[in-house]
Amino acid sequence: MILCGGQGTRLREETEYRPKPLVEIGGRPILWHIMKIYSQFGFDDFVLCLGYRGQMIKDYFLRYRAVNHDFTMTLGALSSEEEQRVRFHKAADEKPFTVTLTDTGLSTMTGGRVRRAGQYIDDDTFLLTYGDGVADIDIGKLVEFHYAHGKLATITVMRPLSRFGMLDLDSDGTVNKFVEKPQIDTWASAGFFVLNRRILEYLEGDECIFEQAPLERLAAEGQLVAYRHEGFFFAMDTYREFLHLNQLWDSGEAPWKVW
Repeated sequence: MILCGGQGTRLREETEYRPKPLVEIGGRPILWHIMKIYSQFGFDDFVLCLGYRGQMIKDYFLRYRAVNHDFTMTLGALSSEEEQRVRFHKAADEKPFTVTLTDTGLSTMTGGRVRRAGQYIDDDTFLLTYGDGVADIDIGKLVEFHYAHGKLATITVMRPLSRFGMLDLDSDGTVNKFVEKPQIDTWASAGFFVLNRRILEYLEGDECIFEQAPLERLAAEGQLVAYRHEGFFFAMDTYREFLHLNQLWDSGEAPWKVW
């Protein structure tokens, strides 16, 4: 399940006319990159929780074959059957996706979106993430970790980088050491959840914010366990971060490209 409904107000330069999951990295929506990460580990059945400009995401997948594949057309064919007029050429590295697109409301909060989309979850365990973050995470190991501890929820955590340069000072103000935006010695959420479907019982109404009451309750009950990810993680919240991800991709050094 991928949360795709937010308005992305901090990335207004790109999201004024399209939803954030369709903002492109290297000519492909960041949503496609996220799905490719999961697909690499054998998880290719997706539920997309739509909201802001959700119709554009529906249109993207309705046109997915034509947009992402070479094809041969026979013009002026006598038959009206499309498959006889258009022949698509499958890319060598392309793996099939199964995608369910569900409108979870324009203003619905994250927990409310998960609750609404829960009707499309058939298994006891499902994975959840956001439509704006990429990582070089091993999804297979993440799922193994979740099953090993046996609790209801696993949250992936990482060590964030400081927004500021850090200084080590003497009492008189002399700078002993300066480090530009070091990694902070604490843990923050990177999303990439593994959840038992029983967590749907923790979600109440469209105003439910998944990251607040539900996770707080799971933690209080000892049902939330952290999976420490020491590798790359990056969320695209601002135009500057959008440029950074594109620069990584264009340079051939995109750490999240695990496929």
